[in-house]
Amino acid sequence: MVMASVPDGRWSYTCCLAGDRVHEFALKLKGASYMEIHKAGGGIGFTVDNTRAASEDVLLDLYLQRLRLMLRNGTTLLESKSGYGLDTQTELKMLHVIEKAKSLQPIDISSTYCGAHSVPKGMSEADGTKDVLENQIPAVVAAMKNGEISVDSIDVFCEKGVYETESSKQILLAGKELGMMINFHAEELNYIGGVEMGVSIGATAISHLEEISDEGIQQMASSNAVAVILPTTAHILKLKHPPVKKMLEEGVIVALGTDFNPNAYCVSMVTVMNLACIMFRMSMEESLVAATLNAAASVGKSDMHGSIEVGKFGDLVMFDAPRWEHIIYQMNASEIISHVIKKGKVVVSK
Repeated sequence: MVMASVPDGRWSYTCCLAGDRVHEFALKLKGASYMEIHKAGGGIGFTVDNTRAASEDVLLDLYLQRLRLMLRNGTTLLESKSGYGLDTQTELKMLHVIEKAKSLQPIDISSTYCGAHSVPKGMSEADGTKDVLENQIPAVVAAMKNGEISVDSIDVFCEKGVYETESSKQILLAGKELGMMINFHAEELNYIGGVEMGVSIGATAISHLEEISDEGIQQMASSNAVAVILPTTAHILKLKHPPVKKMLEEGVIVALGTDFNPNAYCVSMVTVMNLACIMFRMSMEESLVAATLNAAASVGKSDMHGSIEVGKFGDLVMFDAPRWEHIIYQMNASEIISHVIKKGKVVVSK
C-alpha cells in the first residue's frame, strides 16, 4: 500500500474534567435545547459538580486516557481548557492537572484558563465576574509566578444569559493585561456583538461563531484573529451552521477543532475534517489547512507547528492510503493511521 503523510501540529480541544453527559444526549434527541438543559442544572453545571468532587489524581488519570486516544488519532498539539470548576480551588486543580500531563505524554499542550465558562449556581453574572476578577485570576497568576503552572490564554463563554459582552470584555482584558492571549467562545447561540468586541481588544482566536454577523466577518478578515470552527458542537446541538464559506471568501483565517467536552465527545480531528467538508462545504484542501497550520495559529504556535517546513518541529501523521485525501474521504480514517511522529520520533505505530 502506498503511504501518504500530512503535517501534524493538528489542533484538538479538550477539557480536564470528570463525568460524562450520556443521559443528556438522550434529552437532546427528544428535542431539549442546550440552554434548557443548562437552566435545569445540567450541562456545564452537571460536569462542574463531578469535577469538583474528583481528586487531582482521578482527573489526571482521566485526562491522560483522553490524550492517549487523541494521540492515536493523530493529534500532536492541542489547546486544553479549565472551566469546569468555576471556583478558585477547582480551576487551579484543573490547571495543575494539565501542567502535570505536559511532561507525562508527547502531545504539546497550550493551556487556557476558562473560569468564566458559566455563571456559578447561586451567583449573578455580576457576582461571577467579580469572583473571576478579584479571586480566580489573582490566584492563577500567583500559581504561574510560583512556577506551579503555565497558562497561555484566557477564555470566557460570551453568550446571552451567561457572560454578556461587557462582562466578557472585562475578564478578557484582565487576562490580556497579565500576558495571556485572548481565545474565547462567541456568537454560538445568539448574536450579542462578541466578535466585534473580541477583535477590538486584540483576540488571537474566537470560537464557535454560528451567529456571527456580516460586520463581525469583515472585522475578523481585517484582523489576525483566527475563527475556530467546531463542527461536532454544531452537529450535536443542531445549531445553525456557521457561515464558513463566507468567512473564507472574505479572507478570515479559519481553523478547526474537536471541541472535546461532555457535550461533544470527539477525539478525532479526521472526523472533524470530514464533518467540516460535508456540513460547511469546505474543500478538502481548506479543511487540511484549517486542521493544521491555521489550527496551530489559533494558539500562537504556527511558527513551529502546523506545516512541513525546514526549522519547524517534525510532527507528521502517516496513513496507509494512496492519496492524502483518504483521511477525509474515509469515514473511519483514524483506522488507516499507521504512524504518528512527534518531533522526529515515532510515538504511535500500528
